[in-house]
Amino acid sequence: MLAPTPEQYRRLNEMAQAWKRRHGAALEATPGRNSQLDVDALCFQVFPDAGETSTASDYLVGALISPVSLSLVLFPVVASDASPVEGERRAFVLPSGRYPFVAETLDDGIWLWRCDLLDDLTDLETREEGSRLAQRLMDRVMQPDDAS
Repeated sequence: MLAPTPEQYRRLNEMAQAWKRRHGAALEATPGRNSQLDVDALCFQVFPDAGETSTASDYLVGALISPVSLSLVLFPVVASDASPVEGERRAFVLPSGRYPFVAETLDDGIWLWRCDLLDDLTDLETREEGSRLAQRLMDRVMQPDDAS
């Protein structure tokens, strides 16, 4: 897998900030939110399109952590890619298996596919623990499933 370029890291940060702007009020109002965590895009790497249909797009795959959840995210490598319809569902095949994603449009030209994996992060005591959790998630997601 390839690491993101500096420009892609910049875009990932923009995506995380756009996600925070869109969901910020709901995050603040959620009971059980973890005030030690913030929205952050973590452990991203370049990955070819793994959808059930061939679209010749590559994605940056990684974790999006927030005070209330940890999600697996596919973010388009190329900013000019046409966005899917908000709420569209699509399965993507990653090395460890098939995952259901939902399309989210965040701002003009900023969109992603997101698969919510954990919705309770109250036991994490620091941002560093959140980062380690994201790393473990990505290590497992990007390892081939032995059962296949």
